[in-house]
Amino acid sequence: MTTDQTDFASPAVAAGLDTGEFRITARDFECIAAIVHAEAGILLQNNKMNLVYSRLAKRLRMLGLSTFKEYCALVADQDEQAERGAMIRALTTNVTRFFREPHHFDHLKTTLVPALRATAMQGGRVRLWSAGCSSGQEPYSMALTLLSVFPDAASYDVKILATDIDENMVEKGQAGIFDRSVIADVPADLRQRWFTSLEGRTGAMQAGEELRTLVTFKKLNLIGAWPMKTRFDAIFCRNVVIYFDAETQIKLWSRIVPLLSPSAALYIGHSERVSGPAEKLLVSDGITTYRPLGGRPH
Repeated sequence: MTTDQTDFASPAVAAGLDTGEFRITARDFECIAAIVHAEAGILLQNNKMNLVYSRLAKRLRMLGLSTFKEYCALVADQDEQAERGAMIRALTTNVTRFFREPHHFDHLKTTLVPALRATAMQGGRVRLWSAGCSSGQEPYSMALTLLSVFPDAASYDVKILATDIDENMVEKGQAGIFDRSVIADVPADLRQRWFTSLEGRTGAMQAGEELRTLVTFKKLNLIGAWPMKTRFDAIFCRNVVIYFDAETQIKLWSRIVPLLSPSAALYIGHSERVSGPAEKLLVSDGITTYRPLGGRPH
């Protein structure tokens, strides 16, 4: 879901929608948009009213509500954190696949992994972060990239942190179970070595124990508190900030850049750019790939 810039005074929003099972008014939409922005930093522009209606009508039915006004009253209640979480999950589009934007994994493999392997084998720590991991394809792609060069990585102090605001996605990632069609983008040799077939689950495969050992999944709201104290050797923050307004994007980049080790890489989405003070602290290192200023040379 991208966030097109449109002001809130458009006739469509002013009139609301009254063409379906429930009527959603401009006030209802603004209430929902304000809560989603405050809770998750996600910016819902006014042209997303149809999306909000279609995604949340299911919640109204399940809760036995008859109007969006009732739903707004519910999610505005500070004691209804669970439903606010369900609302945010319903409104977030989790589009992901293995080795999406493959140039990033090529860069990771050729530019970073050899040095990271050496660090680990000398007893050092190696840490990578997938910020906005969805159901796990991105962090598992990172792990597979490591394993393609460093097959015994799980025996060393090597960890990938995978975080997402959606606890359902975190649970799916932890399970590491995917339909065979989903892992079709994984090279055959990696698929055969690091995935196993599931008994009783025709057409499904699971990330093997060594692969899953490399990845730790945690729920994390990127606009909330971050418990991480260590620096990372690579951070994938891709197709996440497009949900945020400009001010939130600047704050996020300003928090991410100090977590990069001097020789690290930051990978961002193809339609994103680093903005604010953080931009001056990075140097381009490839397509939507950056390294810290003064860090690892080309």
